[in-house]
Amino acid sequence: MPMSASFRHRLFPLLKDIVNHFGTPFHLYDARGIQETGTNLINAFSGVDIFREYYAVKALPNPHILRLIKDLGFGFDCSSVPELLLSREIGSRGEDIMFTSNNTSIAEFEKAASDGGCILNLDDISLVPKVPQMPERISFRYNPGAKRTGNSIIGDPLESKYGVSATQLCRAYQMAMQRVAKKLGIHSMLASNELNHTYMIHTVQMLLETMESLSKELGRQFEFVNMGGGLGIPYHPSETPLNLKEMADAITRLFVVFKDRNGYAPRLYMESGRYITGPHGVLVTRAINRKDIYRTYIGVDASMSSLMRPAIYGAYHHIDILGKGATEHDKEVDVVGSLCENNDKFAIQRRLPDIDAGDILCIHDTGAHGSSMGFNYNGRLRPKELMLDPDGTVTLIRREEHVEDYFATLNFEPDNRSSYTGFMPLLSLSIR
Repeated sequence: MPMSASFRHRLFPLLKDIVNHFGTPFHLYDARGIQETGTNLINAFSGVDIFREYYAVKALPNPHILRLIKDLGFGFDCSSVPELLLSREIGSRGEDIMFTSNNTSIAEFEKAASDGGCILNLDDISLVPKVPQMPERISFRYNPGAKRTGNSIIGDPLESKYGVSATQLCRAYQMAMQRVAKKLGIHSMLASNELNHTYMIHTVQMLLETMESLSKELGRQFEFVNMGGGLGIPYHPSETPLNLKEMADAITRLFVVFKDRNGYAPRLYMESGRYITGPHGVLVTRAINRKDIYRTYIGVDASMSSLMRPAIYGAYHHIDILGKGATEHDKEVDVVGSLCENNDKFAIQRRLPDIDAGDILCIHDTGAHGSSMGFNYNGRLRPKELMLDPDGTVTLIRREEHVEDYFATLNFEPDNRSSYTGFMPLLSLSIR
């Protein structure tokens, strides 16, 4: 269900005061909810010898959130140098970090190897000779092609840019082992926001079978299996949540069978992002305009530059109007931002209570791929981020962008290698 009853019960009595103090719009995250979800995940996989979650930093790259997650004992899944730096800034090193990038440059590999290194999860066989410092521990992202189907977000594996193909996989490990790699892992991520828990069970089964076959060919045991992320959350009230217990129990049984057959069991890694923080965030915005033409449009002071999932995926995000419940007089409206794009909409023909200027709207499930996918089209600036602590304190954990931030990259030293000798002044802006 969107936004837990506990989160709502703790937030809504405070929300008007929070808005008056901080202004809108803002993303707000629930620390207690994040901690509880992380603990539930650990407990669900307690039957596996060694289990570890590597939180996908791309979902919510804020160090205050990452510290909460680190305290649970989780590592971090990174796909870029800034994500590596964020993880290292809070004290994660070596085996605490999984670097799973794609179309990776040599400079990025050099950064990954520095400052304590990380677990390197390679996306392409052609990258093996390009890695400047091949680590002892190596993993490959496996793309099974026609053997599996994907889902609507990631797509068909045959059309996916990710991973090493089935025919390349054994050779990829052989090449890495020739370059000192000794500790092996295998990874796959085939779906995103998947609510069907059996899909994830089949992924683990596929990985264990593939790993078992590879072990015989390579003459080497594997250290870990990374089942990837993709655990889904129910954005719509009518959706059934992922059955974590059934999924974990079935995967645990697969590991028991594997251990009985092979005399050992690999570690189980996971890299969920959305599942950990998604339900524990909201985008809070004010209604500022109402427009009645062929439809009724409720204009708010946030835009899709602060939450683009509805625009790019057609995703549903539940909306509450603070202090107003559903009635038989609710009307269909579009809730829109102010970008010069007609898909700048948080809701389309949604039945909502009558909304007046100044009303506070709470858009659910923005704790993952909300703020992190923000952008600056039309010069719109990204909003602040707040955290609701377990004691009820609300803390600013990222300030809003200012106009000076938007223009910061226009402040630079002249640099020109062309043969043109004329003078071109830098843009001079006076911001008040």
